[in-house]
Amino acid sequence: MLKNSGFYKLRFFITPEELKRVVELLEPTQVRYYLTNYTHTEHDQNQVVEAYRAFYQYYTATEKESGVRPFFIYSMAVLPDTESFGFFARNEGVSIPYHGQWAENELPCILISCPKGHRVNAQDEQGEYYLYEDVREHKPLSYALYKEVTGSIQKMTKPLRFSAQDPEAMEEQKPSVRISRAAAEDLSDSWMVRQYGLVIHGQPGRS
Repeated sequence: MLKNSGFYKLRFFITPEELKRVVELLEPTQVRYYLTNYTHTEHDQNQVVEAYRAFYQYYTATEKESGVRPFFIYSMAVLPDTESFGFFARNEGVSIPYHGQWAENELPCILISCPKGHRVNAQDEQGEYYLYEDVREHKPLSYALYKEVTGSIQKMTKPLRFSAQDPEAMEEQKPSVRISRAAAEDLSDSWMVRQYGLVIHGQPGRS
């Protein structure tokens, strides 16, 4: 029994083409993607990839686009015929040191998460209550699928490392985010990297 649920998490930034390969891993599981809006709008695989493409291109563009900043937020229902479980994916940001404080903008990343606990209803002489049991025991196929998906992301990425041109933050920044080589190359030429004088490490011709 778990005292609280908590989540398994992985933060990453990859290209839309790389994300498409990840999404294709989920296809045999009859995964269903839902926006977290009031109507719980369902999207198909292509719509998910295109939503990510819009998010990705906003941050990797050489010039900042005007208008509303795109978001990428989905709840994912997996294995509906067997375990009926869910993952969650949403965009997050990596803080940038800038002139002794945090910059207004943040480097992009996606968080994919899976609950560590499965809620189980129970009852005793004092009434009904619920507790969390280990998802690895109660939803083994779902947990294995999460590990397969995150494992594929880890294989195509490495830890994000960057330097900020800030006298008070000259040391290398080491956020808990993974990035693919292609995404790092695209991000290195982006408006945000130029605006804040960042150096994305591990790029060809760069330290």
